[in-house]
Formats: sequence, C-alpha cells, structure tokens
Amino acid sequence: MAALHYTIRPVDPAAHLFEVELELDAPQSGMRFSLPVWIPGSYMIREFARNIVWLRAEADGTSVPIAKTDKHRWQLGKLPAGASSLKISYAVYAWDLSVRCAHLDRSHGFFNGTQVFIAVEGREHQPHRVTIDAPSDPALSDWIVATALPEAGAPRHGFGDYEAASYDELIDHPVEMGRLTRFEFQVRGVPHEFFINGAHDCDTARLAVDLEKACTEQCALFGDAPPPFARYVFLTTVIGEGHGGLEHRASTALLASRNDLPWRGMKKPSEGYIGFLGLCSHEYLHSWNVKRIKPAAFKPYDLAQENYTKLLWLFEGFTSYYDDLALVRAGLISPDEYLKIVAKTVNGVRRAAGRKVQSLTESSFDAWIKYYRQDENSPNAIVSYYTKGALVALCLDLALREKSGGERSLDDVMRHLWAQRGEDSAGVAEDEMPEIIRAATGIDLGRLVHALTEGCEELPLQKVLHGVGVELAWDAESEAPVLGAKTAADGDQLRLVNVYPDGPAHRAGLSAGDTLIALDGLRISASRLDGLLARHAAGDVLKVHAFRRDELIETELVLAEPEAIKAKLSLAARASAPVRARRNAWLGQS
Repeated sequence: MAALHYTIRPVDPAAHLFEVELELDAPQSGMRFSLPVWIPGSYMIREFARNIVWLRAEADGTSVPIAKTDKHRWQLGKLPAGASSLKISYAVYAWDLSVRCAHLDRSHGFFNGTQVFIAVEGREHQPHRVTIDAPSDPALSDWIVATALPEAGAPRHGFGDYEAASYDELIDHPVEMGRLTRFEFQVRGVPHEFFINGAHDCDTARLAVDLEKACTEQCALFGDAPPPFARYVFLTTVIGEGHGGLEHRASTALLASRNDLPWRGMKKPSEGYIGFLGLCSHEYLHSWNVKRIKPAAFKPYDLAQENYTKLLWLFEGFTSYYDDLALVRAGLISPDEYLKIVAKTVNGVRRAAGRKVQSLTESSFDAWIKYYRQDENSPNAIVSYYTKGALVALCLDLALREKSGGERSLDDVMRHLWAQRGEDSAGVAEDEMPEIIRAATGIDLGRLVHALTEGCEELPLQKVLHGVGVELAWDAESEAPVLGAKTAADGDQLRLVNVYPDGPAHRAGLSAGDTLIALDGLRISASRLDGLLARHAAGDVLKVHAFRRDELIETELVLAEPEAIKAKLSLAARASAPVRARRNAWLGQS
C-alpha cells in the first residue's frame, strides 16, 4: 500500500454518489483532515465539504472516532494501541454540472480533486496514489477514463491506479469518465488529447486542425521550447446551453453548447465556434499564465481561505487579451473578425457604470465577494478584471509598439515573465508589473500602468488604436429613447433586471426587481417595449405603473437619449507604412 492511497468509485450514478476510501500508514491519534473550500482559478469560497454525505474511520479494521471541527476539517480521536493503518471512507454527492465541482449520472462521471479528495494535514507533500474504479453496472462497462493524472499501472484511458507527487498535484488533474469521443494532435512534439462527453455532431477533424494552430500560436508566445507538460488534455462536456472553462496544470475542463462545436460542411466559422476556440485558447494559455507564472500571493495556495491579490487583471485580463489575438495570428479568423471581438469587449466594459467606481486592482482584490457573487447592482458597482483587463493589455501592448517604433511589445513582457517568474520562482509581487515591463522592454510605462489599473478614468483606446491604423467610432445602440434599465421577460410581464445610476428609471424611483405593467395607461410586455419606445422621443414623459413585490407603484419617467456606447472598429484605409507595419506585426499578418 502507498503511503497515501485513495480509491474512488462511482457507486450509484442514479443517486449521483461517489464513494472514496483514503488509506494511510503510521496513523496518529488527533490527526487532522480537510477538504478545500475553493478551487484555484475560481475565486469564490464554495465549501465543497457540504457535499460529503457521510464519513467514518477505522484503524486496522476497527471503528475509531472522527469528529468534524469546523466546516471543512475533521479530527481523528484516540487510536487503539499499536494501530498501523487507517482507512477513512466517505460518500460525495456529485450533481453540479460545472467545471468546478463533480457530476455523476448514468451518462458520465466527472470530478475535481478539490471536491472528492480529503487532505491529510501535514502529509500534503507525500506521494498520493489513486485507484479509479469502474462502475459496477454492466451497462456502463464501455466507459473510459480521461485525465492528465499520471498512470501508475492503469492503462491509458482505463480504470486503475494513478499517482501524483503531492496533494497539490493530485487536485490539479480533473477526471472524466464515460462514453467519450476522443481525438489527438501534436504541438511541438507534445501529444494533446481532446475528449467530448455528450451528444454532438462535431467535425473533430476540423477542430483538431484548428486547435493545433491556436495552441501552437500560444506556445510560440513564450519562445521556442515545447510546452511545459508531457501531455495535455481537454475535457469537454457539451450541453444545450453552456459556456465555461477552468485551467489546470496539464489539462482544462470545459463546458460548451453543442451548437458551438464545428459541424461537417460548415464553411465560415460561426460566432459560437469562434467563441469556443477562444475559450480553448484562453484555458490553454493559463498553463503558463497563472498555473506557472503566479501572483506571489498564490505561492503556495491556501485552500482553507481566500487568497487575496490585486493582480487578477494580469492573470485573467492578459489571458483574455491573448486568447482571441492568438486566433487571428494563427489565421483562424480575419483581422476584421478579430476587431469585431475587440469591439464587443469594449462595448461590455463601456455599458457598465461600475467602470467609473471600481478600479481593476479593487476588482481583483474583491473577486471573492463581488465578481463571483453578482447581484442586480453589480453593473453599477463593479468592473470585470477579465474584460477591462484585456483592454488594459491591449493599451499596454499598442503603447509599447508605438513608443519603440515596433521593436518591443507585450509579447516581450510575457516572455520575460516566463523566463523570470515561471515554474519555481517566488511569483509576481503585487506592485511589480511596471518594473517587469521596463526590464522586458526598456520602456517605462509606470504612470500608464498605475492610471489604467488603479484609476477609473476611460481607457485611451482611440489613441493607442490609432497608432496601429485602427479607427474607433462610437454609435448609439438604438435610435429610440431609453428607460435607463435592463429589462427581461418574466412570463408575459416585463421585469427590471438592472437600473442604471442617474438614468430615467433611477430618477423615477424604480428599482431592479420591479415589474412594469403599464406605460401611459397601456399594458406593457417585453415584446411591446421596443415598439412603444420607437414612437417616442427623448424628453417625453411616460406615466408608469409597476409592482414592487405586491405593492402598486405609480410614477413618471422622462425618457433619455441613448448613449453613444457602441464601439465600431475598422482598419484605417490610409495608414502610413510604419503604422501598417506595426499593425501587421500586432495581428501576425505577413
């Protein structure tokens, strides 16, 4: 028996239950065990221990006491004299269809180690052996296993023994099991496997070719060496509607709409497929940027509580910048298609009033309580370190290109980060990025970095884009006047989802959650709103009837002009030769 040996079994797919056994030698009375309360890459306390259904312990075959001491820890009681081995058994309820937790039914099984493997405190750095058992139901005998976890006797894609050098490595290799579609491609001699769970009509040959191009481009960002793993695995679950990903050291877990996958005969890439390629590109780049180049605050992770950093704009924002940029550089989308994606990002940031009150460093620090726990006021109070962080990366990249005459770029910064802050380094300190940029490029952008990340002023997009021959124009999203609120259909009624500060709905005393029932004495619904607004002009006064809970509200609302917040990006027709050269280098065009 290995020093630490887990066995995990999909004992009851219909009840969504995994059973886990943890065996260890040389047990001691009072030993403590714990389960993480969050998973790296998803910055919210999730309290995985709530899914433990039951737990018991026995030493040398005899039951011994084990008590819970807080929400995620257990402590062993007094052991019999001379006890040489300990087994802890427990059941895990797995019914969270996401990339963060665990899910089990008769169609497949999936788990992250943070939800199913209890840690032995003080022994986290020992080797950890895992036996993954097959389901006992003969109808599921054709299931296979997909994981980047190193085999220790198990056949490739089979049930059996796997191993990890430490607990940290153990929980960084998610596992998928089921009837999976599989294909493979190579990046610089390293095998990359892609698995799909769920009904689909994917053109896997096309997806393999396109992913190989995107991954090769991301690898090239960091130099000429092979990627920093021996094998990489994409684990994808497809459903009717879904989108999400979570990075790991040699794999990623993805959730996607089946309609976003390419189909045989598809000619031009659909918007959904481009988005899916961007998602794969994003999670793949994380293999460098956050899995190995980390904030100093994450070295090591403390999985018992929040780990605060002001740098998520770097680790998520820069990754969000390069995920789509890699697609145009790899020739998977055109420059015009790429500019449409950037414009969509600009629009998302510009629509949210939260950009005026929360800085990127504040957004990063407060991710634990704000970004991952959004409510009806979030658009007015927060800014996304993903989307605004991507635009900050764009601003820094284009500023470096212009100041250096095209000789330096953000690519140099990423390569410098990999060389100096990758793998076994101490990580990136909270206020270190201006010096890292200067060391990588010889250019001092300290004041700009501070303004873009610590302040709430509008980003200098027009200026930096002009430097690469891209024109930015602003339009209103509609010709009709606006309510100053986001609405949604609620059955046959119209509900206010968000009310924007200083807008017509706000000034009229309306709030998120209110249900509009009549405007100017006429019943209103989601299907009728646009037509009604089109018949009015800014400044018109509407009499509003609404329900707040079960109480009727009567008020007057003054319609406003729509804001010019819709960005349109286009290649400048008359850019100079140096500007065109910088643009081509930026977009990877010959």
